[in-house]
Amino acid sequence: MGGKLADRKLITRAFLWLAVLVGGPLLGAKLFDLLVLAGAWSATPPQSLAMMPYGKAWPVDTGVFFIPFSAAMLIAGFGALIAGWRTPWHYRWLLCLPSIGILLLLILTVVAFWPMNAALYYHGIHSPKDTITDAQSIAMTRQWISLDWLRVAGATAAFVAPLRALTLPWPAEVAAKDPPIVRLVLALALIGVAAFIVWFISNL
Repeated sequence: MGGKLADRKLITRAFLWLAVLVGGPLLGAKLFDLLVLAGAWSATPPQSLAMMPYGKAWPVDTGVFFIPFSAAMLIAGFGALIAGWRTPWHYRWLLCLPSIGILLLLILTVVAFWPMNAALYYHGIHSPKDTITDAQSIAMTRQWISLDWLRVAGATAAFVAPLRALTLPWPAEVAAKDPPIVRLVLALALIGVAAFIVWFISNL
């Protein structure tokens, strides 16, 4: 029993370290993206929309950085949560934030940001696919910036939580084993997460 607990502690802390090492650059890049890149293309819409970092003028898409780092954060977060699931809730909630937080931010990105990115980009380059007016582009740009601060807050929590978990003593007590119905729900939830990740990657 003691050997199993030691192994779980080692694996959990390894995933927590990965979350910290990935989460720091991810948070820094998100702040740069919001304050510098988005700060430029959102300055005076619709004219400034031509500066959105997409298309031939930008040989590297920002997603080339954010997607693999977000994927690594998901792996680190869920790895720590699964390995440390039997820890008591006063510690386990810190393991929930990186995994569930990044997952929710990815869902927000798909649901809200992907459609806005396309609409604003097409409007900025006067594409035949443009479907919004100048007034709508201004309102959408403001909404984009407001929602992106939410992503920054989420990235901050996903970085700070594993860092805090690493500074706390490893809990000596072990949480009670979950009943079968809870384990079934958790298994279905993990399957759902895996399905979303596969769908997300296939739609990049």
